[in-house]
Amino acid sequence: MKKILIAGTNSGVGKTTISLGIMQALTKRNMKVQPYKVGPDYIDPSYHTFITGRYSRNLDSYMLDDEKIKYIVNEASKDADISVVEGVMGLYDGLGIDLNSCTSSYVSKLLKAPVILVINAKAMAASAAAMVLGYKELDKDVNIGGVILNNVKSKSHYEILKQAINTYCKVEVLGYFPPNSEFSLESRHLGLVPSVEIDSLKSKFNNLADEIEKYIDIDKILEISDMQELESNFNLDNFINKNRIENKSIAIAYDKAFNFYYRENVELLDKLGLEIKYFSPIEDKEVPVADYIYIGGGFPEIFGEELDKNESMRLSIKKAHKNNIPIYAECGGLMYLGERLLDKDNKEYEMVGIFKGTSKMTASLKRFGYCYGEAKEDTVLSRKDQIIKGHEFHHSIFESNEPCAYIMRKERAGKVIDEWEGGYSKGNTLATYLHTHFYNNLQCIENFLIRGSK
Repeated sequence: MKKILIAGTNSGVGKTTISLGIMQALTKRNMKVQPYKVGPDYIDPSYHTFITGRYSRNLDSYMLDDEKIKYIVNEASKDADISVVEGVMGLYDGLGIDLNSCTSSYVSKLLKAPVILVINAKAMAASAAAMVLGYKELDKDVNIGGVILNNVKSKSHYEILKQAINTYCKVEVLGYFPPNSEFSLESRHLGLVPSVEIDSLKSKFNNLADEIEKYIDIDKILEISDMQELESNFNLDNFINKNRIENKSIAIAYDKAFNFYYRENVELLDKLGLEIKYFSPIEDKEVPVADYIYIGGGFPEIFGEELDKNESMRLSIKKAHKNNIPIYAECGGLMYLGERLLDKDNKEYEMVGIFKGTSKMTASLKRFGYCYGEAKEDTVLSRKDQIIKGHEFHHSIFESNEPCAYIMRKERAGKVIDEWEGGYSKGNTLATYLHTHFYNNLQCIENFLIRGSK
């Protein structure tokens, strides 16, 4: 199994555009490309999936230990020709300053994947070599297999940069990419707009791949990609055999308002025997008849009017709650289950109303980064005192007098640097801003299944 990791020197350097272009170029060669994203991001993987036709997977070493990450890669890449991993932030950026804590560099070592380093070489000459050398020397266990120079306008400029890097760094230069606004992707307050909302994506990515082939040596990327096998001690079989249930179903919200899910979460529910019933809180009249309901994150604030107008759907979810159907909602799902939503223009929309309170959009991030919740009480996901690790990233606040179900904490270097209360539990419904990967605490899913069998 060939594998490569594409990392940037920092955020905004162009690694996502380069990664997407390389994925599309390889796909156009009729290769089966398995994509991955380091960290908790949902939006970049939606583009990966669109291009390759294979679900992109998150490799998050905060929520997942090494064995689980390797297990995910082994399972997803079984029939792939190459695995392409897009890094997060800069190569060595993660949790604090520990180079092995949630960094792209650590994942590259774990997967034995050579790194393609993307740098912004605009207005640089020999200084580009100093940048590459610094990244090469900081952790000599990281295999920087090649460099791509972004924002380079001319072939002559590229030749100077290439000569400098070859001379001083002894690192392969794989090509360059000129600045081109045609390939920029529309943004919004939480990052790139999800792929389900963009028209003519296929044409845009095909054109991007053609340009990538002009300037970047795809054959050399294939040549330097690693073939080493990964061994993992993690296996889901025992857990699935122990907890598998029959003749049960789960309704999962999926449309342009709600589409943030870790793919393994959905697949685990399927492997446990649940029939998956997707539904749209915007388009469908009511939630499907099901034994469980799962509402992920997304952008309900962008589609507040449509969600408000679909009163029959909102009433059906509230009825399911009253009938004690286990409901789990994350971030955007929490906003939807409150009484009201105020968008950035202060327009008010009616939501489901399970929890008393109002979601309000703000001009800045309210919570950002890795954290964990310690349950103050039993919920559909956790028993009292159990820990759930996850990630928060939201501009909204939920103003409510409802009691919180979790003590939330953020740690750095083993010390708690922030603490607050969050998450709301009522009956068999739990709503929280915390996005979590079910593999980080399989006991949570066991708890969830038990709630639906009572």
